[in-house]
Amino acid sequence: MSLIFFACVVRVKDGLPLSASTDFHLNQDFLECRKRLKALSSILARYPSRGTAKGRNLSIHFLSSGDIACMAICSSSYSTIMAFCFLEELRWEFAASYNTRSINSASRPYAFIEFDNIIQKVKQHFNSTRGSRARGSWERVEEELKLQPPVQLQLEATELLNGLSNGGHAGGHVEVVPTYRMQPVTPLGILSLVLNIMCGALNLIRGVHLAEYSFQEDHEGIGNVIAFFLPFLACVFQCYLYLFYSSARKVKTFVLLFCVCSCNIYLYGLRNLWQISFHIGVASLSSYQILTRQLLEKQPDCGV
Repeated sequence: MSLIFFACVVRVKDGLPLSASTDFHLNQDFLECRKRLKALSSILARYPSRGTAKGRNLSIHFLSSGDIACMAICSSSYSTIMAFCFLEELRWEFAASYNTRSINSASRPYAFIEFDNIIQKVKQHFNSTRGSRARGSWERVEEELKLQPPVQLQLEATELLNGLSNGGHAGGHVEVVPTYRMQPVTPLGILSLVLNIMCGALNLIRGVHLAEYSFQEDHEGIGNVIAFFLPFLACVFQCYLYLFYSSARKVKTFVLLFCVCSCNIYLYGLRNLWQISFHIGVASLSSYQILTRQLLEKQPDCGV
């Protein structure tokens, strides 16, 4: 029978297991496959983002993304495309539940063992699915694997048991990290981008003009020049944070907002209260939009 038997999430840099499904299979093939999965998890950083270790009865599939990798043991007859659909869904579920800081700070195995409930739920969903698949999703995943085929390993290879201590051939591969997908841009988000660009342009123009005067006449005005340029950079980074996913977004957002507020208060005298309020208001709106635009909960269902 074609099934997913086991799944886990590990940290890429050292192979530390973060969570795993609680499956109790006592047959020798499965136990041997678990040993090879553990060995493989410690050297995932040497491989591309997708890979498959084929065996006679069981296969290991893995998908790396940034700090984590999702791995699964499936029957060898299980569809490779469906296996990577399963791993993609696990990856998105884990990314939605834990941030980079908590992953990097984990010091003991299975620090997020409670995620096992999600693993079991997704695994049962894929194992119990029957009927035809949506061709659009199936073809999309198949096309991705054609463009970037998963690296092929032999499950019985001795390299998986000795951890590729001699470097092997895997060191030449470059890991490709999948792109995180954000929720759709809202009309209010577009407005915040436009206002942010306008504020950034005003800061840049005022800063350039003041810099020309300060460097020629008033060297004590350098602080004001910096106070114009810093909000300009903050506006640029706020636009970036809104459009693209970045780790520690909340911390970066508050740092940028603090920078804009502090610099505009410092510029009191060169700007009146209405101008200061406008710039701080735009920065606050942009910060709110950044914090409320989240990752999509998961990828499309890959035809299941």
